[in-house]
Amino acid sequence: MTRDNNKRAVDHAADLLFYAPIGLFFEAPALMAKLAEQGRTHARNARLFGKFAVEQGEARVRERMSTVEEQATGVLRLLGVLPTPPSEPPPAPGPTPVPEPVVESATAAPAATELAIPDYDSLSASQVVTRLPGLAPDELERVRAYEAAHRGRKTILNRIAQLQT
Repeated sequence: MTRDNNKRAVDHAADLLFYAPIGLFFEAPALMAKLAEQGRTHARNARLFGKFAVEQGEARVRERMSTVEEQATGVLRLLGVLPTPPSEPPPAPGPTPVPEPVVESATAAPAATELAIPDYDSLSASQVVTRLPGLAPDELERVRAYEAAHRGRKTILNRIAQLQT
């Protein structure tokens, strides 16, 4: 038995040291192409997994940042740095009456350049509403007349009505 073990060890050493290098010499060109293709596949998969991980991370960061932004806005409103948005009155039970549209003549409405809010026509309703509390009563009335005659945005008209009472 010892002789068989020794013979197997010698055969194994010959395979490893003599025959394997000869086989590698002749098969290397074919193996290189196969190994390179496998490497490309692994790199492509790693890139896809990395891209997916980054996208998931970005989505989680956006979620957390929106929560932080909401909390910061709340704190700034509490401190009086940001204005408090106008609260909508709770809806009345039953059918809501539809108000009659206010008809104003185009001549009664001032021009946009006469308003106390610069670049009025380029502002959104939320941007206009935040500027209204700082206006004098006559300036508020000019904004109301202009808005009613042109775009008729209810958010702005309702806020002006609240400030005028």
